Amino acid sequence: MNLFRETEERHLAAAAPLAVRLRPRSLEEFVGQEEFLGRGKLLWRMLEADRLTSLVFFGPPGTGKTTLAHVIARRTEAAFAPANAATIGVAEIRRLLGAAKDRLAAEGRRTVLFLDEIHRFSRNQQDVLLDDVENGVVILIGATTENPFFSVNSALVSRSTVFEFKPLSQEDIERVIRWALTDRERGLGKLAVKMTDEALGYLALMSDGDARRALTALEIGVLSQAQSQRSGKASPGEDSEIVFDKALAVESIQRKGLVSDAQGDTHYDLASALQKSMRGSDPDATAYWLARLIVGGEDPRFIARRIAVTAAEDVGNADPMATVLAAAAVQIAEFVGFPEAQLPLAQAAIYIACAPKSNRSAQAIWSASKEVQQGRSKPVPGHLQDAHYAGAKKLGRGQGYQYPHNEPDAYAVQEYLPGSSPGQYYQPSDRGCEERMGAYLAKLEQIKARLTAGGEAGEGTNAIPR
Repeated sequence: MNLFRETEERHLAAAAPLAVRLRPRSLEEFVGQEEFLGRGKLLWRMLEADRLTSLVFFGPPGTGKTTLAHVIARRTEAAFAPANAATIGVAEIRRLLGAAKDRLAAEGRRTVLFLDEIHRFSRNQQDVLLDDVENGVVILIGATTENPFFSVNSALVSRSTVFEFKPLSQEDIERVIRWALTDRERGLGKLAVKMTDEALGYLALMSDGDARRALTALEIGVLSQAQSQRSGKASPGEDSEIVFDKALAVESIQRKGLVSDAQGDTHYDLASALQKSMRGSDPDATAYWLARLIVGGEDPRFIARRIAVTAAEDVGNADPMATVLAAAAVQIAEFVGFPEAQLPLAQAAIYIACAPKSNRSAQAIWSASKEVQQGRSKPVPGHLQDAHYAGAKKLGRGQGYQYPHNEPDAYAVQEYLPGSSPGQYYQPSDRGCEERMGAYLAKLEQIKARLTAGGEAGEGTNAIPR
């Protein structure tokens, strides 16, 4: 039976894709994630000392989450129980937890429970793990492409050490590809492959930090080229050189799969980058992050709303046309849809990025709202009250209101807000249109001071109840 099993394992291993065959077996073979897995770093020390706590790995595909879990399985003295949340139910999880508890009681040996795609479990399903994780019956390693602070039970996250996996650098991907080309046991080292530097750089760039994607493209290119040469120029049994150039690289790797997940943090990260680039007056960054959202399939209405909010909050009265363009972009984007919607969205976003900035209008409403929520409500002055109903005159509503257009400079000196002082909420900046607005308000203060000094305050020539 052992002989048959060994034969089966050899056959399965030979049929596995290159990315699976080349999966690192030790920390020394692992590529990337130096921030926490470099020699002497936190996770390295935990593994060296065999003192694992529960872990949560999160990051994009192809960055080594599952691979590292298997490396840990080889190193640790604990039993290793792998499972995938997409294919396993609560009943099976309970069975694994029960076996882990029996193992601990009988052998004194702990169990590492590796749960891939842990975000596939609902929060209620994740609750099943809580007690045994907290009591140390199992060491949980959860892997997910989603931000665990969004997708994993907060109680589980608080009991785990979270490690964020970053996309591999281009240099890391090139290192993985070279390893695949030279490894004779698990890689393509038995084939005579000559890869050009241009092809190597192209594969590393277009894989977008995903080692699995790079290795899959490499294997497709090499095997397809080998098959082509065997059926063409090469004689049967001849080991001819396989030239892997950029043209073959372009054919072998698929188009980038850019993701803008409406339920995940990528969605919000890209939107945040777009808004902050517009606020930071960087039109090139604005165009790039806008393109990431568009190519990733984001809803144009979501993008348009973000652009409109930024126009009002970060440009405001420094250039009111920004809000006008943003409003037009909202309407046009909803009316025409993609791909044409990218044009008004880009126009509005880039205009905002290049416009003078002021958030004084936003600060004014934030400050006033805070006072309304936390302070005592101020009464509406009698002369500002509505007088358009029967009996209002008897109640004295609206009496003494001065119609500004009947006054010089269309300005009447009267109280609009009890107990207020100029600039209490809104203080124009010295940028763009707000510079003129500030000058105008300063002029009105001079008029007010002159009229007040002359004893004419509150004595308008035409008092019209409104």
